Amino acid sequence: MNETRTIDEPTTAPAPTGERADLLVALAKQRRFLRFTTRDLTDEQAGRRTTDSELCLGGLIKHVASVERTWAAFIQEGPSAMPDFTSWTEADFARRADEFRMLPGETLAGVLADYEEVARRTDDLVAVLPDLDARRPLPKAPWFAADEEWSVRRILLHIVAETAQHAGHADIIRESLDGAKSMG
Repeated sequence: MNETRTIDEPTTAPAPTGERADLLVALAKQRRFLRFTTRDLTDEQAGRRTTDSELCLGGLIKHVASVERTWAAFIQEGPSAMPDFTSWTEADFARRADEFRMLPGETLAGVLADYEEVARRTDDLVAVLPDLDARRPLPKAPWFAADEEWSVRRILLHIVAETAQHAGHADIIRESLDGAKSMG
């Protein structure tokens, strides 16, 4: 007897193994460090700048979630998922700067919930990707070489690196905020 499912019912992908599992473990570790920097904070504390930079803990998590969401879409859709940064205006960059701040009405719980959803979707994607060697031409941006391509594997490693870099930033911000450390 065949079981019928509606389109809204979730499917369960097999648990990733090998290289995919390793990539997801590395990403989960960096996500955990980033989230850990916000433990026991109020919304006001999560939005507070502690350095000359515009960065705050809630804004960093918003930014990392946005970056991960965009690169995951890039894996699926290719360059059309990314903006053409070479044609961005000052207004475009100003809107992007809002990713690094907690805006009025935003809460730390809301930012963390969004990041958790992005992480879940990325993890699900990694589990079902047909080929980590598949290549994508990078979007036009001043920081990418013209006609450069990355494998899906390299894109995932880039997400891990971005998350790790910003977890380090978050650790400094948290220590400046109230002396709490993520490690040590």
